[in-house]
Amino acid sequence: MNRDILVLYYSRSGHTARLARLIARGVEEVPGMQARLRQVPPVAPVTEVAQPPEPEEGAPYASRQDLIDCAGLALGSPTRFGNMAAPLKYFLDGTGAEWASGALAGKPAAVFTSTSTMHGGQESTLLSMALPLLHHGMLLVGVPYTEAALTATLSGGTPYGASHVAGPQGDNAISEHERELARALGRRLAEVARRLGDGA
Repeated sequence: MNRDILVLYYSRSGHTARLARLIARGVEEVPGMQARLRQVPPVAPVTEVAQPPEPEEGAPYASRQDLIDCAGLALGSPTRFGNMAAPLKYFLDGTGAEWASGALAGKPAAVFTSTSTMHGGQESTLLSMALPLLHHGMLLVGVPYTEAALTATLSGGTPYGASHVAGPQGDNAISEHERELARALGRRLAEVARRLGDGA
């Protein structure tokens, strides 16, 4: 069984990338499971200088093979008007072949996001990312209220997925509760993937 959980994200200011690394840490707290961090490239409304084949910093760009190979998927994006960012949507829109072949059907998935404000559309963004995953036949995993931080948090963290409130200037550090919930989501996703892979 493949033990890789694909942690795939788009990040403009680095907050979603930091959340992705925490989820990856949670994945790797489950014995035998490992995280594969990948990002999607930006898109532009007009043709600009071609992006390099690999980013100058951060995780490598994702390929469709990453989707095919993974045992589970964590998908993350900053909020754009209560929705996922265009680069992630663009990547997902190109996965018709994987949808047709059922490459992701039956695999577990989770979502995460970062916003500048508390009511900037975290939950609607998480749900917008969940929709294409449901079309792919994935099994969604959230954060249960058995995680004490979900009730205690005064910033990010939802039952729909992990989240972070970056602040209007983007200078909020990830809070301890947000950190706990991101790692918990990674662990839960990896545990479900392992059980499904083992036939438990």
